Amino acid sequence: MKIKDIYTKAVQRGIEFDPRGRTEVENELKRAKEDFDELKDEDKKAFDRECLINPYSDTRILYGDPARDVKGVLVGIDMEVGEILLADRLKGQGKPIDMVIAHHPEGRAMAALYEVMGMQAGILLKYGVPINIAEDIMDERIKEVERRLLPANHTRTVDASRLLDIPFMCIHTPSDNAVTDYLQKLFDREKPGRVKDMVAILKDIPEYKAAIDEKAGPKVFVGSDKRKAGKVFVDMTGGTGGSKNIYEKLSNAGIGTVVGMHISEDHRKEAEKHHVNVVIAGHMSSDNLGMNLLLDDILKGVNVTATSGFRRFSRKTQ
Repeated sequence: MKIKDIYTKAVQRGIEFDPRGRTEVENELKRAKEDFDELKDEDKKAFDRECLINPYSDTRILYGDPARDVKGVLVGIDMEVGEILLADRLKGQGKPIDMVIAHHPEGRAMAALYEVMGMQAGILLKYGVPINIAEDIMDERIKEVERRLLPANHTRTVDASRLLDIPFMCIHTPSDNAVTDYLQKLFDREKPGRVKDMVAILKDIPEYKAAIDEKAGPKVFVGSDKRKAGKVFVDMTGGTGGSKNIYEKLSNAGIGTVVGMHISEDHRKEAEKHHVNVVIAGHMSSDNLGMNLLLDDILKGVNVTATSGFRRFSRKTQ
């Protein structure tokens, strides 16, 4: 496969898995095109034209010729300078490593992570939160994340990949969309009666089974495993954690249990205050599930070497 084929397929599958629905994503791309067309010629030079075909600012080819052939990839959750050096060492030992794929964004994809967070308002709308409230809640959180990312030295890993001539790509929101879609459909189908039934469903998934062995398995963080699950909302995509103020609105919209990758203490307290159960499936394990689902779809005849918290579980034969 070529680098551009892997990238294009990842974006396409991300759109197909997007919890907002394809129509809303296509409308977002149309709005990006309209914004671009309205710019002056000088301003168009600085515009990220990938936004016209890819709605996920945290997913990019960070280094490498898109037409370059790929027969083997080194895949991990966090791929930084050390992992780029590891790729170079493995290549030196004869391993088929033609590109590094990270889940968490690096480079300009990390710098623009906040831009993808707007999709969370569209997801909240789907679950009964009025769009004006959802957008207002998210605005301040998006600005907060932008301020936090601004001073970071986000080019370090990309610089290393360029100096060693190792192509580098990150796939973030498409993977998070994949795990969100998979788990939401699973819970909707299984209709768990109690919170403990939700945890049992998660523990039967290979990625979460492996996480249990690493002392990072699914847990109930808010509520009790004996409580009724109610309506389940899988909240695992949209860049990074949203506003802590969503729990009141979700409770009012009839959500009984939120399933997430991780939760801050402020968010936990708000969920508790508004009587929303929270099941934390696990961060690395959920990222693993999303990446495995996506790689099954997009890689054809490409060898995968796993590292940096990633464990390969293929479902191609299932």
